[in-house]
Amino acid sequence: MARGTIELDGAARRELQRRVRATAVAVRDRRRAEIILLSAGGISQDRIAARVGVSRVTVSHWLQRFSAAGLDGLNDAPGRGRKPSLPREAVRMVVEKAVTPPATLGRWSCRTMARAAGISKASVQRVWAANDIKPHLSRTFKLSKDKRFEAKFWDVIGLYLDPPQKALVLCCDEKSQCQALERSQPGLPLGIGHIKTRTHDYIRHGTLTLFAARTIWRAS
Repeated sequence: MARGTIELDGAARRELQRRVRATAVAVRDRRRAEIILLSAGGISQDRIAARVGVSRVTVSHWLQRFSAAGLDGLNDAPGRGRKPSLPREAVRMVVEKAVTPPATLGRWSCRTMARAAGISKASVQRVWAANDIKPHLSRTFKLSKDKRFEAKFWDVIGLYLDPPQKALVLCCDEKSQCQALERSQPGLPLGIGHIKTRTHDYIRHGTLTLFAARTIWRAS
């Protein structure tokens, strides 16, 4: 194998791609797999470092390890580093239970998880950060069932980009979702490396809301 060149067979490529996509893989293992895949795609070490968010020395280190030992080279060497000081069962609970909070809490905080696991709040923060778990974040999504959604979508975009002459275009939207009593679809759960998601729209149940409008004016 030439210096700086990574060649992958089918089995190794599939395993590395699995690690990159998997939600139950540690962040460090996902980054190492991504480094190898990017190098096999002809990306330079400097660009890999910028894309993955590590130093060029780290990229070079794992490329050399993979060149020497294949997939086994991406594992941590036995006996290296400081011995873990947290109970293994506590760490497993902090990782696995983070995605299934009690119904009474809605979501775990570092403080409530620390009390449940019997470790410190700082330890919970470190474990979550190492596994890219962010229970405090959520993202909204919306799936339209309208068969003409795409056509309507481009009509709206076209109106914003090129409104008719002497036209008054009002762009209206709801002010916050504080009255979202019931989401229109079940949310997608939190996972390792993926934040919790919920639908953008909701069932109103007769409540009122506020609207904001932005005016777009095009003169002749």
